[in-house]
Amino acid sequence: MQRVCFLLKVRAERIEEYRRRHRTVWAEMRAALTGAGWHNYSLFLREDGLLVGYLETPDFEKARAAMDATDVNARWQAEMADFFEALDGQAPDAAVRPLTEVFHLV
Repeated sequence: MQRVCFLLKVRAERIEEYRRRHRTVWAEMRAALTGAGWHNYSLFLREDGLLVGYLETPDFEKARAAMDATDVNARWQAEMADFFEALDGQAPDAAVRPLTEVFHLV
């Protein structure tokens, strides 16, 4: 199982709305993530907008590709894109660059 961690930056003026949107993530989106192999997926948001994402999956590239193939993901990413800084024209999920794990305590 791969453990994947990534960072994004939520715009300061959109933090509260971002929190609200994630209280009611669409059931269809939740099902798509699970079906694509995203497990134990969490998002953590610091007061300044730093977003830390964590998930576990057998194969991150395969799980990412499976989400890319869904209509619900395209709709969700389009709705969420304006919440983030420095995407350089990419959808939020495309801008995700996994961090390198340097330590893990079992």
